[in-house]
Amino acid sequence: MNTPVVGWDAGRRKVKIAPIARWTQADVNAYVAEHGVLVNPLLSDGYTSIGCAPCTRRTLEGEDARAGRWAGSGKTECGLHE
Repeated sequence: MNTPVVGWDAGRRKVKIAPIARWTQADVNAYVAEHGVLVNPLLSDGYTSIGCAPCTRRTLEGEDARAGRWAGSGKTECGLHE
């Protein structure tokens, strides 16, 4: 994903800030471990990206982490971030 750390939403006339946009999965994992952050139990059940029930499936070994979102449709987002 190419989410900028700081961006401008012209339609809403708002600055958008995504402070962890450049974190790697290793950065996230380290933060979770260090701070005892609770994680969704579906992550350990093969769901590497979690959305709503009808449009999310487990990912297969070797697939991109977002492959389970909207599988077969070419989409990876529900519409909030499109």
